[in-house]
Amino acid sequence: MLFPKLSLALNILVLIPVCSGLLFKADWAAESYGTETPARGILLAIYLTILIFSAVLLVKFDAKMVMALLMVQIVYKVLSPMMVGTLTNPVIISNLIIAAFHAVSVWKLIVVEKI
Repeated sequence: MLFPKLSLALNILVLIPVCSGLLFKADWAAESYGTETPARGILLAIYLTILIFSAVLLVKFDAKMVMALLMVQIVYKVLSPMMVGTLTNPVIISNLIIAAFHAVSVWKLIVVEKI
């Protein structure tokens, strides 16, 4: 269960500063995510949801719920460069790296834990 728990911890470690930057309108957030728009607010809501569920599941681990959360993240992160139309945005790059890490966690859940 080490890798899936590390994925949850990674979500928390990444999303605390990202959500804070978006909430407090940091300059780097505008550079990476664009100006403040309703779409950016919706993205913040999604990020906060992932952050909350990651924290809860780290405390009360449920392999099936962790797998569902990670799979949703993998799919949206892999789709992001196609929707945005670039691979050079720092958010896209970090998303793809995190998706690869989460894919290892999902593989561990399927192969090792036989979920």
